[in-house]
Amino acid sequence: MITYKSLHHVSLNVTDLEKAKEFYGKTLCLKEIERPDFGFPGAWYEIEGQQLHLILDPTSQTIRQDKHLSSREGHFALRVESYHDTLRWLKENDVETLEKPYSKSGFAQIFCADPDGNLIELNVDQNDFS
Repeated sequence: MITYKSLHHVSLNVTDLEKAKEFYGKTLCLKEIERPDFGFPGAWYEIEGQQLHLILDPTSQTIRQDKHLSSREGHFALRVESYHDTLRWLKENDVETLEKPYSKSGFAQIFCADPDGNLIELNVDQNDFS
């Protein structure tokens, strides 16, 4: 049997590190943290005790072949404090979104994608949604 403590990190390949850092750091407002020198470029972000790791690979392709926004493809989810504030911020920053405020999941969801098409869900519990 395996006993888990938490999800530690998610790693994503990106083809343009500076574009990705602009998106994750400035648009999604994630805090970049120190990253060991692995001999290849990348960036790490801390999210409430968990981490997101970006790995530069200019020839990489994301899991998603079709880059349109979808809630049914591989993605990772981040819990946010305010659905409306998050949606407003993304729109102010010209980020395309797919809104699912009344999802059967019980989460009010906003889907968006990074510059490489990696899909991201931002959500709040529907009980906190008004």
